[in-house]
Amino acid sequence: MRKDVRILLVGEPKVGKTSLIMSLVSEEFPDEVPLRAEEITIPADVTPERVPTHIVDYSEAEQSDEQLYQEISKANVICIVYSVNNKKSIEKVTSHWIPLINDRTDKDSRVPLILVGNKSDLVEHSSMETILPIMNQYQDIETCVECSAKNLKNISELFYYAQKAVLHPTGPLYCPEEKELKPSCIKALTRIFKVSDLDNDGILNDNELNFFQRTCFNTPLAPQALEDVKNVVRRNMTDGVKDNGLTLKGFLFLHTLFIQRGRHETTWTVLRRFGYDDDLELTQEYLFPMIKIPPDCTTELNHNAYLFLQSVFDKHDKDRDCALSPEEVRDLFKVFPYMPWGPDVNNTVCTNEQGWITYQGYLSQWTLTTYLDVQRSLEYLGYLGYSIIYEQESQAAAITVTRNKRIDLQKKQTQRSVFRCNVLGARGSGKSGFLQTFLGKNLQQQRRIREDHKSFYAISTTYVYGQEKYLLLHEVMPDFDFLSEADLACDVVCLVYDINNPRSFEYCAKVYKQYFIDSKTPCVVIAAKSDLHEVRQHYSLSPHEFCRKHKLHPPQPFTCNMTDAPNKDIYTRLTTMAMYPHARLRCMCACNRCTYCLCQNLLKLELLRNIKAQLRRVVFNRHMAQADLKNSTFWLRASVGATVFAVLGFAMYRALLKQR
Repeated sequence: MRKDVRILLVGEPKVGKTSLIMSLVSEEFPDEVPLRAEEITIPADVTPERVPTHIVDYSEAEQSDEQLYQEISKANVICIVYSVNNKKSIEKVTSHWIPLINDRTDKDSRVPLILVGNKSDLVEHSSMETILPIMNQYQDIETCVECSAKNLKNISELFYYAQKAVLHPTGPLYCPEEKELKPSCIKALTRIFKVSDLDNDGILNDNELNFFQRTCFNTPLAPQALEDVKNVVRRNMTDGVKDNGLTLKGFLFLHTLFIQRGRHETTWTVLRRFGYDDDLELTQEYLFPMIKIPPDCTTELNHNAYLFLQSVFDKHDKDRDCALSPEEVRDLFKVFPYMPWGPDVNNTVCTNEQGWITYQGYLSQWTLTTYLDVQRSLEYLGYLGYSIIYEQESQAAAITVTRNKRIDLQKKQTQRSVFRCNVLGARGSGKSGFLQTFLGKNLQQQRRIREDHKSFYAISTTYVYGQEKYLLLHEVMPDFDFLSEADLACDVVCLVYDINNPRSFEYCAKVYKQYFIDSKTPCVVIAAKSDLHEVRQHYSLSPHEFCRKHKLHPPQPFTCNMTDAPNKDIYTRLTTMAMYPHARLRCMCACNRCTYCLCQNLLKLELLRNIKAQLRRVVFNRHMAQADLKNSTFWLRASVGATVFAVLGFAMYRALLKQR
């Protein structure tokens, strides 16, 4: 909404322009009227719309044509004043003033016009019969007001309508010739309907209508008022109400009715509450609220944001298969002006056997967007109506800015949930395979991926000591001479080489010595394609000798050429290293001797698995048979399990610190 309104009064001499202004200000007809009134500013607190209003007079005797043109260009609304008892002044409206104003304004941004018939006290008849054809001929004319400066008739109404024409214009909403809403207005109201349709059943039930009413107008509708609204729609259209709820057609009809009855402010209140400006575009302030991100901090979605995204997923997962089909994805993004997810998303997150994005993959993609480009995430949440549905000031309330990484290192603990692993290696070393295996795809499935659908990112969840964390893998293009700050900024580094290519390891060794040898970022060497024959690397040191010399873990064998589901232990270990960079794990193998392996084996005990399964059923299903609740054996096992978890967690943390 505009911060102020500028009203310009024009018209033939002696029609009463100055008298109208002076009668408004003094609330009485002036005995002496000057040639021109000075510009007057009415404070916001005394105007109906709570917006400062500037009223500007024009006098042909005191002002030049150039001054008139300047005032026309600055005006938000122009009142063309005529005298109801002077036919010549009425004729001048169409022969002089409207053409003059149109010539001095852009076609795409025409100024709304108000026709003002002054001196109604001097005649007994109305001039509306003469004015109506003029109003039908020119779309820019908002309304016509007959008034009397002498009797103070309709003076306040005149300036209210002028203010209203600026703040709640008809032009962007409605086409008078067709007597229907304009396409841009239909598009905006359709998005508002879909956002308000919380269960995505195509109708607004009483609860949804009340939520909509409370959101836009800060007050719910009484049950009888709701029925009255629906009855109005029923009387005028057959498919406006369905199952006692308002359909999209009924919703659009109501707003058409508001506009036809002169209640533009109702529709504009709705549009502005949902973030639209005067051109029916979502405002930059709505889509991109301010959020400060200090250096060395990352951005994550908070708990409320995940709950909101979960509700959006459930709303569009119509077949309840915990995955979004292509049709369901398109339906979800109908509230967007464009399709935000391309085909590469299916190779960035986990999918089901049909290639559809799973629930976990859906949340992972949102997590990735928030981590890499928080402004884009804010924009997306704005389209979905997060701040409206969750009654927040802006989408920024959905974002958590993490603590500075240096503080995490000093305190040797972190509250972050997303960790980034940059994957570097020579061309053909197996980096892409390493990423896709994280998503559960073996070599055969990876070969079906089209070249233009490939992704340089992969994100999914891992569990570190019972905590769910997101691991983000980023494949860095092999350009040894130039690695950007983004290529180096991460929580853990993977150096991948092909054991079957004698020149593959050299790249990893040079990158490590150039960029990471003095870094505090943990590094892991991955011996990819371990199902193939291992050849001698053309480097002064073998990979094992290189790792031993630089106190790195031995190269980790890896292959994606398998028939079973890929083993994800290596990704859990990477997340662990990212979480605890200060703790140097002695090995990353399955030796069953080191602290890491012993802790992992304890966590995999059958007893702990059973207890975790029981607790998960209680939490997520929210119900349990009474027999289970009364079963003392279950509670004994749960108590023992909780105690074991607490002791193990503390013991592992202490052990990791000692191994630094």
